[in-house]
Amino acid sequence: MSWRLLRAEFLKQRSTRTNLELLGAMVGLIALIVYVHGVQLPVERLATRTAQLIVLGQGRMIGTLFGAILGGLSITGEFRHGTIRPTFVVTPKRGRVLLVKVVVGALFGVAFGLIAAAAAVGVGGAALAQRGVVLSLDGNDYALLLAGTAAGAGLWAAIGTGLGAVVRNQVPLLIGICIWLLFVESLLFEDLGLKKIAGISDIGRFLPGTLAKEAAGLGDQTLLAPGAAVLGLAVYAVAAAAIGWMAIRARDVP
Repeated sequence: MSWRLLRAEFLKQRSTRTNLELLGAMVGLIALIVYVHGVQLPVERLATRTAQLIVLGQGRMIGTLFGAILGGLSITGEFRHGTIRPTFVVTPKRGRVLLVKVVVGALFGVAFGLIAAAAAVGVGGAALAQRGVVLSLDGNDYALLLAGTAAGAGLWAAIGTGLGAVVRNQVPLLIGICIWLLFVESLLFEDLGLKKIAGISDIGRFLPGTLAKEAAGLGDQTLLAPGAAVLGLAVYAVAAAAIGWMAIRARDVP
């Protein structure tokens, strides 16, 4: 991997206004959702550790979503604006370009995840304290929430980058990511309880969105341990990057 390419990609990510806008939107959305949960749930219910994790863990879902969007935009933006052409002229080895984007995207995704978890913990803790609720979470809960959210957002950023190399178009990619994380997994498997149906639960426990949840210690104890969930999500990230690598080598740049 070329250090020159890494420095160039870091510069692109740092200087892209879209990333700052994404970060601001993510923090604002997390603050709103966490605060609403903190002030709307009954006080007697909020006294339990499980309910407190639900409130403070809202940042995990949003962090994962924005991490995936960040990764997807890092490469689809270049196809949209045509900057991918000079990039490939300077570095003809397209696989190396994609690898650098996956690595840098994952690192920025980790940063997004940490900020998301920290924002949720800060806002959620303030909302619960405002209602006189004593937090029953310990240091391990907070550490797992921060580390797991960061790992999930980082690996989903890598997944988004790999998928972006395949799809290339921003709109269908972002719509697909949102539908998968917010509807297919969150709504169908959790709210509608499809994972409780025989045979479905075995599939649902290994889906990438569920793995990101397990990595932060927010899922059922009957599923995967956080470490195993991170490894499983890493497999998805490597697979997405490999598929993107094949697609970007086989297809011409429009």
